[in-house]
Amino acid sequence: MVALGIDIGGHQIRGGMVGEDGAILASRTIQTPSDLDAFHAALQDAVNWLIETNGIPAGVGVGCKGIIDPESTRIETLRGSLHYLEGLRLADLVGLPLDVPVFADNDARVALAGEMVWGAAKGRRHVVMLTLGNGVGGAAVVDGNLLRGHGGMAGQLGHLTVEPHGAVCSCGNRGCLETVFSARAIEAEARAAVHRGCDSVLTRLFREQPQLATCRTVFQAASEGDAIARTIVTDAIYRLAAALAGLLNVFDPEVVILGGQVADAGADLLMPLQEEVWNRTRGLLGREVPIVEQEVADKSGIVGAAGLVVAPRG
Repeated sequence: MVALGIDIGGHQIRGGMVGEDGAILASRTIQTPSDLDAFHAALQDAVNWLIETNGIPAGVGVGCKGIIDPESTRIETLRGSLHYLEGLRLADLVGLPLDVPVFADNDARVALAGEMVWGAAKGRRHVVMLTLGNGVGGAAVVDGNLLRGHGGMAGQLGHLTVEPHGAVCSCGNRGCLETVFSARAIEAEARAAVHRGCDSVLTRLFREQPQLATCRTVFQAASEGDAIARTIVTDAIYRLAAALAGLLNVFDPEVVILGGQVADAGADLLMPLQEEVWNRTRGLLGREVPIVEQEVADKSGIVGAAGLVVAPRG
């Protein structure tokens, strides 16, 4: 079975044919247009090219930010540059024959769908996943099915309140997880340290251009023993662990999967996080829940979107 996976992003639209083993057989990437007519034409061109070279797929999976009704594929809410897609059905935009099923969901649930079919969630019935990037996305598998909730909002784990009087989040709440643990949050702490002139390799590297300090460089400096970077990373992991401990007590998962650019820190993130979460949950859960990196290596979102075609639906 070959599935077509499409990832719609603010900057790029990526599409590809994915085989039964999760390998991308052919792909196409285009710049995301700024208006609906151009978007529809560009998407149709990409889909037509993929079909001409690979044939009609068994199904189509589409990943997109925002709130999406998985039954109708209608985009209910979508902020930002793609706001012109609000109210439209992604199945209509793809434009394939009616006998080709089209499935759609937000990008975090799409990532977990890929893990359910080809990755760390395969064969699991209870899973929590966090995608750690500029924000924090989340998704969960409950009793073998992707959790969507009454209005499609289930899984917004990055907007779990961890500091009631904390910073205002982009969602309008205060103290959400992504305000204290995300690439942006970690970079903001690093840049503040540089502005204060702290004795740190970060200050020496980025004194003239603090905005160039990235999450990756903060983790790298911490791993090399820089005290300021280590404090920033340790504090961020401590807060993430506190949130995860609560999620484990709610969902009782078999495994926690971490994806996104921050998860690329690997053992520098996973080892202290696993230890702190275990310290917080051993009394109630009585077992250590493994925290692992996502196994689907594709960063384009194509494979995850194709996973929607195959993943169980409940």
